[in-house]
Amino acid sequence: MECWNIGIKTKALPNTPLLHHSIISLFPYSILSSFQHFIDIFDEHVMLMEYSCFDFDDSSPMIGNKIGHRLDPALNAIYRRIAGNRGDPNLLTLLGFLATIGASALIVSDLWITAGFAIILSGVLDLFDGAVARNLDKVTPFGGFLDSVLDRYSDSFILLALIIFYLRKGNGQLVILTSFASIGTTLISYARARAEAARIECTVGLMERAERIILLSAGFLFNIMEPILWILAIFTHVTVVQRVYYVWKKSRTT
Repeated sequence: MECWNIGIKTKALPNTPLLHHSIISLFPYSILSSFQHFIDIFDEHVMLMEYSCFDFDDSSPMIGNKIGHRLDPALNAIYRRIAGNRGDPNLLTLLGFLATIGASALIVSDLWITAGFAIILSGVLDLFDGAVARNLDKVTPFGGFLDSVLDRYSDSFILLALIIFYLRKGNGQLVILTSFASIGTTLISYARARAEAARIECTVGLMERAERIILLSAGFLFNIMEPILWILAIFTHVTVVQRVYYVWKKSRTT
């Protein structure tokens, strides 16, 4: 208490060496206390951010994992009305890919609304091929492989068509933005493939293929592509980081 009173009444007391030493000795303690308080707050915020943004369980909150195979009965009912109980799921996969090729040509030709509907058609066919394969008991390793490879081609062709379109318009900023989104899109799939090669199922993340298809379709249909590209350019890479973190966490527990 005596030192505290001295510290408060420094103006009324002579500047003695003892007083000067007492005041200075308080500074390191005050600084250390403040720094420790800052570290505690920072650590609390990091933990909250980790749990809210990166700490996924084995399921993802996004469209593909939420829906799963719940649409199969409706899709199979529609397919049976068209083709009965016959057909080749791989043919549907190829038709979906051809729809994407058509959409890419339409993008370059500045027919964006038609391109948006072509991308939706491609997405619908992508839903049908899996449902039909399961319904007709024609699920094969090659079918899954072909579907995955053509999906990667489809994603790349759409973004490549956008790059060509913006190059023709001389819009370098959007060329760079689309290229950055294309890199993130490719790495999302690559991260999953590498995780599965390590026997870790990895479908977590904010921007899986269903979300990307919906966003791109909306961008073409409503002519809002620039903000859509910003969303893709940011959140595809966020998804990659989420998957890297998820695999790192899983690999520590196995």
